[in-house]
Amino acid sequence: SFPGLCPRGCPPLEGTLQGHPVGRGVPWGLPSSRLTFPGMNAAVRAVTRMGIYVGAKVFLIYEGYEGLVEGGDNIKQANWLSVSNIIQLGGTVIGSARCKAFTTRAGRLRAARNLVEHGITNLCVIGGDGSLTGADIFRSEWGELLEELVQDGQISEEVAQENSRLNIVGLVGSIDNDFCGTDMTIGTDSALHRIMEVIDAITTTAQSHQRTFVLEVMGRHCGYLALVSGLASGADWLFIPESPPEDGWEDLMCERLGETRSRGSRLNIIIIAEGAIDRSGKPISSNYVKDLVVQRLGFDTRVTVLGHVQRGGTPSAFDRVLSSKMGMEAVMALLEATPDTPACVVSLSGNQSVRLPLMECVQVVSTGARLGATLPCPCRSFENNWNIYKLLAHQKPAQEKSPFSLAILNVGAPAAGMNAAVRSAVRISICQGHTIYAVSDGFEGLAKGQIREVGWHDVAGWLGRGGSMLGTKRTLPKTCMEKIVENVRKFNIQGLLVIGGFEAYEGVLQLVEARGQYEELCIIMCVIPATISNNVPGTDFSLGSDTAVNAAMESCDRIKQSASGTKRRVFIVETMGGYCGYLSTVTGIAVGADAAYVYEDPFTIHDLKANVEHLTDKMKTDIQRGLVLRNEKCHEHYTTEFLYNLYSSEGKGIFDCRINVLGHLQQGGAPTPFDRNYGTKLGVKAVLWMSEKLEEVYCKGRVFANSDDSACVIGLRKKVVAFSPVTELKKVTDFEHRLPQEQWWLNLRLMLKMLANYQISLTEYISGKMEHVTRRTLSIEKGF
Repeated sequence: SFPGLCPRGCPPLEGTLQGHPVGRGVPWGLPSSRLTFPGMNAAVRAVTRMGIYVGAKVFLIYEGYEGLVEGGDNIKQANWLSVSNIIQLGGTVIGSARCKAFTTRAGRLRAARNLVEHGITNLCVIGGDGSLTGADIFRSEWGELLEELVQDGQISEEVAQENSRLNIVGLVGSIDNDFCGTDMTIGTDSALHRIMEVIDAITTTAQSHQRTFVLEVMGRHCGYLALVSGLASGADWLFIPESPPEDGWEDLMCERLGETRSRGSRLNIIIIAEGAIDRSGKPISSNYVKDLVVQRLGFDTRVTVLGHVQRGGTPSAFDRVLSSKMGMEAVMALLEATPDTPACVVSLSGNQSVRLPLMECVQVVSTGARLGATLPCPCRSFENNWNIYKLLAHQKPAQEKSPFSLAILNVGAPAAGMNAAVRSAVRISICQGHTIYAVSDGFEGLAKGQIREVGWHDVAGWLGRGGSMLGTKRTLPKTCMEKIVENVRKFNIQGLLVIGGFEAYEGVLQLVEARGQYEELCIIMCVIPATISNNVPGTDFSLGSDTAVNAAMESCDRIKQSASGTKRRVFIVETMGGYCGYLSTVTGIAVGADAAYVYEDPFTIHDLKANVEHLTDKMKTDIQRGLVLRNEKCHEHYTTEFLYNLYSSEGKGIFDCRINVLGHLQQGGAPTPFDRNYGTKLGVKAVLWMSEKLEEVYCKGRVFANSDDSACVIGLRKKVVAFSPVTELKKVTDFEHRLPQEQWWLNLRLMLKMLANYQISLTEYISGKMEHVTRRTLSIEKGF
């Protein structure tokens, strides 16, 4: 009911405003929005526990603003256990409801009275644009509302003075990812998971029956869900409100669908956002598209409308971690608020939490509205996604044949997203006019000549496939260098795209170091990091790590569920990852683990003793279960078996223990939406970079490249796609333990421990900065 914020937001600029700490013990209230989305409970848990951690009283406000207006039992003080075992639940345990009363001044007056009664002067609102804008209106009227309550004799002057300032912090939740200034809103990733689950299920039946499916997803004004799911599924056609199709689209769509069937395809997927329109503003309905396909092509066609399925289900690992991170930052923002601090929303920028003034977002929206609703959305790489989709969905003949030949291979252990990267790399290479070879079984296959030229349709259907369709091995080039050089010469390979883990990075480094001996290796080389361990230097995220975290999280959810039926039990779960503790740490946050042991954060017998005592105390509460994660190589002597024996012995008579080794299930399964899109984008950007480099070093009919920047690792660093020379990365690599010397995710360890109730000084917490939103940033390309 409040003016909403536009789905066409913009990235923030650097800011300098920073709050200052204030006294503790101040009561805080926590209502949620009128709509629910996965991840809300993780946010409720994080805000509640962090609030208690810093010494505040925390109140849960049930049924959103309705509970705020009604008061009474709708406002209850929370304790640590109030939010136990809710992180994996969808929806919100504190309820949500529409509230007409809060849109009126009389309703907001009653809400102010209820807050003052409980001494609540800090409000954390979890919701979408309308909920947050309503909260800001409430804050702006606060002083006037208190004056009116004093005049009516409902509160005294002293009480009004004690509650003279209301601080507001918002956590943005929306499955449409339509709020300005944040890379991702709470609930979006989980919604994409639901959509991809449906598409994967539909694909099998569509192939069996040779059907066309029209899939309608949410997105009345924003086509983010439709666009990303279309990119992640390789949909044949896509309708989004931001880019109405050209006049005569019906003929073109039917022509393309017919072409794919004539080439042997057994299915067609059409994705349509519910707000899709044509050039004249007329809605395009899923039934209209279905009837069109049936009448013109005679294809067996079905419509699937997902509806509120997209809002339901268990939250993804990303949403749980995002909500926890935002929740903790929201508490710190309230703690540091001053009379001059504006109402802010906590957002995600790269890997960091940032604070954005709410009214600046509103002002940008007002400017956007005046400029016109047909302005293309420039934020969060929406336009970049759209262009990549159009590039890869249908083959377009290259303008001219390129003189370059590229080879693509997978190296190391299989990782979800590898096939998506291969598909996009092959197709963009064909668009560039290059000859593209696929190499089976990694460097070993390159040495044995297992090389074949591939075309556009050879990689059809690869997006949703797990593992490695090309085949992959851990063999390094130094064991077969002569044969590799021979085949590079034989096939005239001028560019090498290697998709894999630490072995891929190390293998390319060996090829670069052998250039002085073999001139044939003076070619362009690029590594796309793909490993569940997330241990390749030069990137914050490796392909496959998101899928692995979700697989581990789902297993731990089931373990916790089984533990809830058996009182006083502690599970010790071993994850993969080599020496890298990324999987254990992020999974631990996503499932609310009591501890996660990793190599990068050294621990001693004293730490183990403290953890056992912590679990012993926990067994005295209503939550009589524990979950401890251990990275497979976190300690030479403190093995999983050792931890089991230690916990069993020390917990004798108090709790018993069980072991679970997750093993290779973390490598399997269908890729998550993140890994499908990440692989697709990295494949495109890697080949475009290689093409540019090849043009630079091409002279007199040959390629000669021996500079450091001719062999790089492509990676995502915060929000920017970066190409880092392997020779430079060598300086910051721990080869013994196969790790980068610095890893950003170690900052998450503090969050894991705080939310598990380990007493840690707040001085270790690094608060997010206040940043600013301006119209000038709309044209900035921020990568992913």
